[in-house]
Amino acid sequence: MTSLPPADSLLMPLPPRPKSASAEATEWENEEILNVILPPREWMEGNQLWVQQVSSTPCTRVDVVNLEELLDTKLQQRQARQMGICPIRRELYSQWFDELIRQVTINCAERGPLLLQVQKEIQMTIAVYQTLYESSVAFGMRKTLQAEESKGDMGKKILELENEKQDLQKQLKEQKAESDAAEKREAEKQQVEEKKYTEEILFLKRTNQQLQTQLKQITAPKT
Repeated sequence: MTSLPPADSLLMPLPPRPKSASAEATEWENEEILNVILPPREWMEGNQLWVQQVSSTPCTRVDVVNLEELLDTKLQQRQARQMGICPIRRELYSQWFDELIRQVTINCAERGPLLLQVQKEIQMTIAVYQTLYESSVAFGMRKTLQAEESKGDMGKKILELENEKQDLQKQLKEQKAESDAAEKREAEKQQVEEKKYTEEILFLKRTNQQLQTQLKQITAPKT
């Protein structure tokens, strides 16, 4: 497999050298641990396989200060976000953490694997948060689309209800007009019947009075 090492890595490497097939493992204990924690990079140039290991040279205070300045510079150059999930910032901090592991391992070989476990745990936690973030974004998008669809359906429903309201109002107006006309006809009919009834009563009273008068005349003694 052919691969080239990153030219802007924060990890301090040794100068590349040809890898001999018959070379025996004669590195010191720290170098062996470093090779396990931070595996060498290998790439092909022509027919030659090259290998590049991290440096086992202890760092100075100046190196640490320069490393911090280099990290800030690369964060600005690559326009890494200061907040939220940022692959660029995570990549640079991962390289920075690898360099810290290298420096600590050189001073104390037992601390290197412990820091590596810490780094892996952090990476697993970040991966979980990223998965949750992506899931929440997808959930939010689905809810937004559903809300937009519901909004369109709600608009149609409102229009239908408005039309139905206008129809009902029209029917109510027509029925009220019919009811008023019926009440008016009924009132007029009642007035006619009351007038007719009153006239009949008056007629009967006059007839009764005439009959009584005639009866008195008939039954009155003759002189």
